Amino acid sequence: MKRALIAFGMLLMAAPANADLITKHSSSVQLTVDAAASQATRLGSTYSVSGNNVSATLGGLTAPVSATAAATMSAGTYSQTTDGSAFSFTETFNSGDAIPTGTTVSSGVVGTLPAFGSVMTTAGGVAGSLAGSIDSAGTMSLTAGGAGTSATGQFVSEITIR
Repeated sequence: MKRALIAFGMLLMAAPANADLITKHSSSVQLTVDAAASQATRLGSTYSVSGNNVSATLGGLTAPVSATAAATMSAGTYSQTTDGSAFSFTETFNSGDAIPTGTTVSSGVVGTLPAFGSVMTTAGGVAGSLAGSIDSAGTMSLTAGGAGTSATGQFVSEITIR
């Protein structure tokens, strides 16, 4: 009996448990539609001539008549210096890009793209039926859109016991 009282007394001396239970829930949905883009580089006019055993009044570039036009070529006159001898002659002209009239953007779409010597264009995304949701139970619903779209969902549940 004495032992039982000692055991019962020891139980009464034990401190009560102070445990905290913390839960955290977070969710997020990210929907993305790519934008259309065009990158253009205007190329200038170039002229070159080279040769041997050639007499020349050299050609060249003529300044454009306006700031939006490209330079043009003025032809030279060339003749062989020594008749019957070997000769070489090369003349090259690349017409540069004129600046087109202004392009307009309507509803995120460029109606006409610049016609320059170097152009890189990417199409914009089409949202279509792109959608996403997460309910309080963490059930995720992501609906694919058209080309150039992405949908990402995340649900995080954290439990801490102290």
